Amino acid sequence: MDGPTVKMINQPLLPHRFEITDLPTYRDTARAIKVMTVRGAGAIGGTAGYAMAQAALEARDAHFGEDMALAAEIVSATRPTAQNLFYAVRRVLRAIEAEGSDVPKARQAAVAEAQAIADDDAACCEAIGRHGAELIQDGFRLSTHCNAGWLAFVDWGSALSPMFVAHRQGKKLFVFVDETKPRGQGARLTAWELLQEGIDHAIICDNATGHYMRTGQIDMVIVGSDRIAANGDVANKIGTYSSAVVAKANGIPFYVAAPTTTIDPDCPSGNDIPIEERDQDEVRKTWGWSDDGEFLAVRTAPEGSPARNPAFDVTPAEYVAGIITEKGIVPATPEGIASVARKD
Repeated sequence: MDGPTVKMINQPLLPHRFEITDLPTYRDTARAIKVMTVRGAGAIGGTAGYAMAQAALEARDAHFGEDMALAAEIVSATRPTAQNLFYAVRRVLRAIEAEGSDVPKARQAAVAEAQAIADDDAACCEAIGRHGAELIQDGFRLSTHCNAGWLAFVDWGSALSPMFVAHRQGKKLFVFVDETKPRGQGARLTAWELLQEGIDHAIICDNATGHYMRTGQIDMVIVGSDRIAANGDVANKIGTYSSAVVAKANGIPFYVAAPTTTIDPDCPSGNDIPIEERDQDEVRKTWGWSDDGEFLAVRTAPEGSPARNPAFDVTPAEYVAGIITEKGIVPATPEGIASVARKD
């Protein structure tokens, strides 16, 4: 934050243009989450915390509680699957409640708590990188789906963090990057991050992953998560489940990397995770840069054909070799999840 204004990378413009966008009000910040100016579990959580801090700065003294309740409702409604979002909203509200009726202190507490959430996310992801890098052997060929790197968190990332650390340790690795339809976060964002880091990689069609697994060209899969249920089931970007099933069929270890803030201990299983359904035009159209330098949408489907667009799917715990958290690598079991789940 810069005063009351939140500044963030405008991710839909990447990798062709790098732009910082200013969000002066909490409603602006909430909308940025909803339209995916920012996306990724930790980044959504950090942004939600800052949105609540902005709301505290904007709230009327005489109607502070009422205004904060409305802000919490608006921010929470932006992305229904992302657990980090709800975690951040709750933390800021608790920090405010701890100050009682002292509104000036409540405002200060909200800003401080938002910063603490962001700092915690960065520290967790750095630790995930250290733990996950121990799994990566020199010469490994890895696969990942969607984007769970620097852009998806406050710093480092989850799924890509072990790759960054392993690369900096001098290990040679190669990453197969699923394009991740319909919004192309793998092709646009993960590939861009790996390119900046100097890690060898190739973008592949989502439906090519199975081919490379069956022909023995992938040694390990690491993906991120937007919510982890108490039994170890994992919600992540649509297409993750397919990758997990094929990995299991080919004896390839499938790991999920996520900070413990992504765990929802009140969610019994993946069947209880709400799955966001987004605008059908994300499927019917393709966004990109023309040769004339114009960012535009091109229709790729028949005018009258409807589309379905679930943003996430659920991978049952039985397909997950382990959860890489900031506290270490734990099994995707109720006991494993309970051993690291946060109480706050």
